[in-house]
Amino acid sequence: MGIASKHARALLCATALATLCTPALAFAQTGTEGGGDRAASSGDQIVVTARRRDESIQDVPAQVTVLNSTAIQNRGIERPADFIEQVPNVTFVETQNAGTSFLVIRGISQARNSEPSAAIVVDGVPMTQPAQFNQALIDIEQIEVLKGPQGALYGRNAIGGAIVITTKKPSDEFEAKFTAGYESGPGYKLQGAVNVPLADNFYMRGAVSWRDTEGFLNNVNTTDASAEENVDPVEDLNARVSFLYEPTDNFSADLRLSADLLDTRALYYVIPDFSDPNFNNPNFTDRPINLNNSGVNERDIYDAALKLSYETSYGAFTSITGFNSVEELLTGDGYPFDPFGPFPINRVGFNFSQTQFLDVETFTQELRFTSPSDNRFRWMAGGQIYVTDRYISTGNQIDTGAGVIPVYRTPSTDPAHPQLTFLADSQDQFAWAVYLNTSFDILDNLELSLNLRYDHDKRENTTLTPAAFLPCAPGPDCGTGVVRENTWDDWQPQAVLRYTPTDDLTLFASYSRGFRSGGFNQTGVGGLADASGFFNVGDLFDQETANTYEAGFKSSFMDGRVNLNASGYFTKAEGTYFFVFIAANSTQNLGNIDEVEYKGFDVELNANLTDNLSFNAGFGYTDSEITEFPDPVAIGGAAPLVSKYTVNVGAEYRAPIWGDVDALVRVDYNRLGDTTFTIPFSAPELALDAFPVERDPVDLVNLRAGITNDQWSLMFWSRNLFDEEYNTEYSPGGFLFKAQPMRWGVDLTVRF
Repeated sequence: MGIASKHARALLCATALATLCTPALAFAQTGTEGGGDRAASSGDQIVVTARRRDESIQDVPAQVTVLNSTAIQNRGIERPADFIEQVPNVTFVETQNAGTSFLVIRGISQARNSEPSAAIVVDGVPMTQPAQFNQALIDIEQIEVLKGPQGALYGRNAIGGAIVITTKKPSDEFEAKFTAGYESGPGYKLQGAVNVPLADNFYMRGAVSWRDTEGFLNNVNTTDASAEENVDPVEDLNARVSFLYEPTDNFSADLRLSADLLDTRALYYVIPDFSDPNFNNPNFTDRPINLNNSGVNERDIYDAALKLSYETSYGAFTSITGFNSVEELLTGDGYPFDPFGPFPINRVGFNFSQTQFLDVETFTQELRFTSPSDNRFRWMAGGQIYVTDRYISTGNQIDTGAGVIPVYRTPSTDPAHPQLTFLADSQDQFAWAVYLNTSFDILDNLELSLNLRYDHDKRENTTLTPAAFLPCAPGPDCGTGVVRENTWDDWQPQAVLRYTPTDDLTLFASYSRGFRSGGFNQTGVGGLADASGFFNVGDLFDQETANTYEAGFKSSFMDGRVNLNASGYFTKAEGTYFFVFIAANSTQNLGNIDEVEYKGFDVELNANLTDNLSFNAGFGYTDSEITEFPDPVAIGGAAPLVSKYTVNVGAEYRAPIWGDVDALVRVDYNRLGDTTFTIPFSAPELALDAFPVERDPVDLVNLRAGITNDQWSLMFWSRNLFDEEYNTEYSPGGFLFKAQPMRWGVDLTVRF
């Protein structure tokens, strides 16, 4: 770890401590009501910003799942996986390392090194790197999951939908909350949030979280000094500080600074013996994790965002500026993840370790003008730019029994860790977009929205692999310093018709198009892919587009205590990503499926059955079918990573037991239907199969129970209560990644 990174950690710790020590200032300060565009609850109606304006969730003509601050607290949501398992037809595949996780929305999936399958927006700023999504969620006001292509509203990557996360904003009242917790790793966590009015029109809010656990997945290898008992320990420091300045009634400046510093491990795969009938079986869980190189996973994320808002009688001007830096290092065992034996003998005749280093910086800027929301004709116009500088290196070292060392930008020269392969690329990206969104009330109860966005994405990839490690013959298209360029662009239209025949019923129909940019595999993999018989895998992978038609309804009963929403959809996608691992140079590569069709539906019910008992249920179904691909074996097969259905059921009971103290019990059940991880392939590779095995359904139960009032709470929790054994991912090459077992903990929270 570099000197700059160490200083950054020290500065972050000092900032976090200063943030939590400022409550004393609050008692000498007063202020006015805080502003901003925070999503919130208004009476019994949940207010959302899914269409970038405040409106009731029941009025939004799309399927939206919303978790407000109360739901986030009562359900114990602390990471993306926690809320995604609450959403019908949405799944989250955690695998390999902290920065590699796949979001799947209505079948539109993600893959290693690909763009996300949804636009992730935090306080109006797009999250540009998939490696930063899977991090702690602290002091969150609201989470909205909007399904179906939303490119016209949120731009590139909104091909499957959008996830809108709103943090709690600074306000004019002092408040603070602190949590201490113990978990069964064993481990512990400390969390805190404080809001401080610094002046009449200047407010600050800070939040910090620290988690330290020894992990839950055991490594049975006890013969090597570098092997650790558990493969998934975590040390994670996450902090954020926000400032809100409102010098006048019509102007505000909102600054947010945040960081996430994570130390854990990665690459703890299991691969059955090649002759084992369970090879390529995603349901196989009997083989233990057995690694002689536990490796590391170090990830540092830094974010800065500035939002400026100026309101006039004609509308509001908004400027949103963002900067993000992600640096992630992986080291660990290499394929086929066998313990080190008499060098170089194992079941494939060799033994090696692996490293990967990612360094990305992104700058974003958006300018927009929004007309008043009470006009009969409403519109929003704006533009965005994205500037990205990305570096990645991937390599293997011969495992001599001396462990594994990190490799960053140059190959290892250590005789004890001889470098076997090394690939390095840098990428410069400049993307821009312009958009116009309009809504017109044709009648008092009939609205037509017509939206359009154009995205243009230019990428320049430079090969930085030293000549000695090039995977191809040097030439104009392959060599150190060779530059590859490509541009991807697309129009993203959307048309939505909303009809509200009564106050309790909304009908809607829509057409929308989503776009996800293409990119570059590492130099030289195209030739190896051709030699191995892979179709549609080259040094470049193309963009993906999806056209979706949807119709549905939203309804309320019992004076708004019960909401039932449902919709059906049909999507035709071109260029869907799929993943291929090439063992010859240990590279992770993306290819494109020419055409896939998805059809399905979502149903979601939320009910306050009594003043003490609430209930929610959701069901999502997706049928995917590959309709065009060069390999005829794949035609008719399912798209990768798609679960056929999801079931989400939750019940929450809260009632007074003495004085102002309530008992709170919540149970959540999540079922993931049959899941196909790979596409059918006729390539003569051990890792591929013309008839991929599906993972069987997975049943997960979470429990929270305790006592609470306005000042404090004591909660017991358990995730995966019945200790379901399953693999979160199966990947071509026989890779199995084990899910975490049952874990439990106790949290004590105090509020001021």
